[in-house]
Amino acid sequence: MSQETRPIAINAADVPARTKASNYPEPFASRMQGREKRPLGDLFGLTNFGVNLTRLVPNAVSSLRHAHTKQDEFIYILQGYPTLRTDEGNTLLAPGMCAGFKAGTGNAHHLINETTEDVVYLEVGDRTAGDEGQYPDDDIQALLVDGKWKFIHKDGTPY
Repeated sequence: MSQETRPIAINAADVPARTKASNYPEPFASRMQGREKRPLGDLFGLTNFGVNLTRLVPNAVSSLRHAHTKQDEFIYILQGYPTLRTDEGNTLLAPGMCAGFKAGTGNAHHLINETTEDVVYLEVGDRTAGDEGQYPDDDIQALLVDGKWKFIHKDGTPY
C-alpha cells in the first residue's frame, strides 16, 4: 500500500480482520480458533511496532502462553473480562485495565476468555530484530527471521 492510499484516520472496527487466523503451525494454529485480529499499525505503514485490535469469543485464547526475549508487549482491555495467565498465576482483567510484559524476563503470559461475552483489547508490541518466543507449556519455539516468524520444536527441528 503506497503512502497516498494510507488513511489519515479510520474506525478501528472497520479494519479488515487478518485472513490467516494464526502464524502458528498445527497442532497449535487450530487452538487459536475464536481469536480475531485487526492489524491497525500495518494499515498506517508502521514498522517499529505493531498494534492489533483483537477480539476473543468465549473460550478463546490470545496466543499460546509465551515470553519474548527482545519484544516488549502491552495490552489494554476495551471490553469484557479476560483472565491473564502469567507465571504468577491468574489475574482477572476488566475494561480500562492494562498490562505490560517486558522483554527478557521469561514471564510467559496469555489471555483466556472464560466468560460468555466477547473480550476486545488492544495489543501493542515492538518488532525488534532477533526476537525469540519461548513457550513453556508447548513443544514450540519462535524465531523472528527477516521480519517473519519461524517455528521450530524445542529440540531445534522445524515444523
